[in-house]
Amino acid sequence: MFELLLCSMLTVFPDYLYRRYAQGKRIGREITLYSVWYELRWGISACLILTISLITMIFYFHPSTKNVTAVFRTVTILPEAAGRVVEVYVGVNEKVAAGAPLFRLDDSLQKAALETARRKIAEVEAETTVAQTELAAADGQIQEAEGALQVAVDEYEMKSQLLRNDAVARREVVRLENTVESRKGAVSAVLANKQTLEAKINVLLPAQKASAEAAQAQAQVELDKTLVRAGVAGTVQQFTLRPGDVLNMMLRPAGILVPAEAGRGTLIAGFGQIEAQVIKPGMIAEATCIGKPFTIIPLVVTNVQDVIAAGQLRPTDQLIDVQQMARPGTLTVFLQPLFPGELDDIPPGSSCIANAYTSNHEALADEGIGTMRWLFLHVVDAVGLVHAMILRMQAMLLPVQTLVLSGH
Repeated sequence: MFELLLCSMLTVFPDYLYRRYAQGKRIGREITLYSVWYELRWGISACLILTISLITMIFYFHPSTKNVTAVFRTVTILPEAAGRVVEVYVGVNEKVAAGAPLFRLDDSLQKAALETARRKIAEVEAETTVAQTELAAADGQIQEAEGALQVAVDEYEMKSQLLRNDAVARREVVRLENTVESRKGAVSAVLANKQTLEAKINVLLPAQKASAEAAQAQAQVELDKTLVRAGVAGTVQQFTLRPGDVLNMMLRPAGILVPAEAGRGTLIAGFGQIEAQVIKPGMIAEATCIGKPFTIIPLVVTNVQDVIAAGQLRPTDQLIDVQQMARPGTLTVFLQPLFPGELDDIPPGSSCIANAYTSNHEALADEGIGTMRWLFLHVVDAVGLVHAMILRMQAMLLPVQTLVLSGH
């Protein structure tokens, strides 16, 4: 409507003034509906053409959208394991710091597993002490076996000399020879027993202790999981948890944590797909939001998503018909404030209206630019001023429209 009024002021209105005051024609006599159309047909046609051209230039070179939101992501409050709630430390809409406890689950099983792991460690340490005592006893057994072997060897050597003089029976010498071999076997046995004890003390028991310590650490981790803490600083929402509730990771979350910085500092806008050739990072933009009425926020385009979300395809067990994706998607554009702190007062999730403005300053500064192109680019930039005026009018009317639509 504003574009039509502006074009009428440049075409139809001057034509009417000329015929009314220059030619002296009167309304209702010479100026009738038919004569208006017949005499002002060129002005009306030029008005329509100019209006269409102006609208095209405005919304192509200076795109506008009402699909602007301060998008934010929430964090689902979930325990890492299912369990029954025994204590709750926070309430609804309460601000929490990162790492603050939120609630605690029943930890009787985890404490029992931790105590079992601790007892296993104590058992291994006690077994190590007993093995060291057995190792000391093995040293005594080795000395005893070596002494018995030496006695048997001495007696065997003495009886062997007496056998040459037939002073002793051969059967006695054979018995002593068998005794020496038996003593050697006893010495080997006690030496092997000592090696077994040393291997047990140096290898087996440390491995068992390390395994028990790992089990203790795992049990401690499982015990720590029963105390659910806030991952980030923020505000707890939809948190109606009470002692006795049973939580499940897949079926029943405890609530939602809205991060303190969520949705701050960035607006996400959805422009028409036709603007994909125009909107580029670095473009200047403006926005007005319901959450901050009567205010124009200067912005800059920081990023343009290079895909259209409407074309997203996920494999399923059914073939996708393209007709099901007939609804056109929008071009996702990320906007950040031109000056720090401009979006601090905007509540996350606010709905806004945004305009982006094409800049032709570099092209106009080129000395080799043609006259027609120079004139066209000047007109494009001038049209941007018209669009900026429209946005300011919308900023004034947006709160009123919101109140009317909400029934106030």
